[in-house]
Amino acid sequence: MPARALKGRVILIKGAGEMATGVACRLFGANLRRILMLETVSPLAVRRQVSFCEAVHEGMVTVEGIEATLINEEDQLRQVWQEQQIAVRVDPQAESIKQLKPDIIIDATLAKRNLGISINDAPLVIGLGPGFEAGKDCHIVIETNRGHDLGRLIRSGKAEANTGIPGNIGGYTKERVLRSPDVGLFVTERQIGDQVQQGNVIGQVGDTPVLASIDGILRGLIRPDSNVSQGLKIGDIDPRGNKRYCNTISEKARSISGAVLEAVLSQYNQ
Repeated sequence: MPARALKGRVILIKGAGEMATGVACRLFGANLRRILMLETVSPLAVRRQVSFCEAVHEGMVTVEGIEATLINEEDQLRQVWQEQQIAVRVDPQAESIKQLKPDIIIDATLAKRNLGISINDAPLVIGLGPGFEAGKDCHIVIETNRGHDLGRLIRSGKAEANTGIPGNIGGYTKERVLRSPDVGLFVTERQIGDQVQQGNVIGQVGDTPVLASIDGILRGLIRPDSNVSQGLKIGDIDPRGNKRYCNTISEKARSISGAVLEAVLSQYNQ
């Protein structure tokens, strides 16, 4: 297809969290800008400063110079695109797929299971991570597990199974992740970018404190006063201590987003 035809393709991304935002930014940077991202009513992003789902709460957010705006009606979509912005819509059931009939669908929810997309939903359907089978649920699966195959395009079969172990950063895996110790309201006065030390209180859920298990910088933290379930990921400590990383897309998201761009180009730019 000629480049002009590709530029006009409509792209729908399920999810607007960290990885989905990395994908949207990569596509936007490649001049594929007719993008609509779908989210839940109350998204709980940890890396909020690099997640377009924050537009659900704030109305508009900017990540690495790219703006995303919350829309309520489909007729707002074209105006947002004309203003060179990414559109975000609260649509947990993905009804927009039927309304918009997109050319490309990317499931970037990283739910570890297929929450409803079909290979027949669009000419090109891409699933990120485990839970999808290429050739059955979608056309292409992108490997999301850190390691040698991160970002690999899978055209037949599945991604690696979820290990439940966070990726290694600075020699730490599960130690760097903050999880809710109980069910209830997460309360904190901490901010993303704060320097913390092992044993520091980050916040609390009910009467149970959330403690830092390593030294580092709070690279991510869910919104204060969020209702959480026990074991939910609510924070991320980066032992590398570089505050700039709080506001920039991660190397993992860049790798995955590059793979998505490759998948799109391999389909249309022939």
